[in-house]
Amino acid sequence: MKPEISIITPCYNSEKYISETIQSVLNQTFTNWEWWVVDDQSSDRSVELINAFHDPRIHLIQLETNSGAAEARNRGIENAKGRYVTFLDSDDVWSPNFLETAHRFLVENKEELVYASYKRHDEELKPLLEDFIAEDHITFNRILYNCPIPMLTAMYDSARIGKIRIPEVDMREDYAMWIEILKKIPEARAIKEPLAIYRIRKTSYSRNKFRILRKQFAVYSKFLNLSLLQSTYYTLNWALNGMKKYEKLKFRGNR
Repeated sequence: MKPEISIITPCYNSEKYISETIQSVLNQTFTNWEWWVVDDQSSDRSVELINAFHDPRIHLIQLETNSGAAEARNRGIENAKGRYVTFLDSDDVWSPNFLETAHRFLVENKEELVYASYKRHDEELKPLLEDFIAEDHITFNRILYNCPIPMLTAMYDSARIGKIRIPEVDMREDYAMWIEILKKIPEARAIKEPLAIYRIRKTSYSRNKFRILRKQFAVYSKFLNLSLLQSTYYTLNWALNGMKKYEKLKFRGNR
């Protein structure tokens, strides 16, 4: 039977979290899925732990060279056979009803792209921040200001918009992909119910917004070919929105 949903996961040195991620997929109430886990030359036990789960729906691809998350996701997309495509990073977890809820929303509402709210926990999956509640009705013009579409709870209909490859945009590839999709469709829709847990790791938080400011500017100036004034304007808006998103963040170990 052809899978209805294809799940794409890039993996790199995720031995500490990958088993929890896999179990969250196996716990899904919607079962007609395939899962492409693409290992990007991990040097830890990630591959061993993935292979320990003997489920024919899980397919492991091992890249020949370390190529980054964008290439890993694209390799999974190339192999995907499901009509609906969704992404899950190797340290995050889904609620058991995520696939069922997102799939039903797309089918019943005849939408192309949907995403859900999510919980924000620390590395040990303890609550850290209030839930991120997804903003509805995201258009191309709206997404230029910042990226309100989370990778871990998004699903799109490839039969209606085609398979969308991850653009080669350094550190901003997921944002660039949503931009590409929103060039094709009127809007993306949101599910207000939190359907996943995003694991906020100290290493990811230490990479603050200013460190990737130039990368974000390049999205506007090079990827979208906007003017210097427009690129500066949108970059400043993106930075301000990013600081607001995490302004109350306190790691338990630093209290």
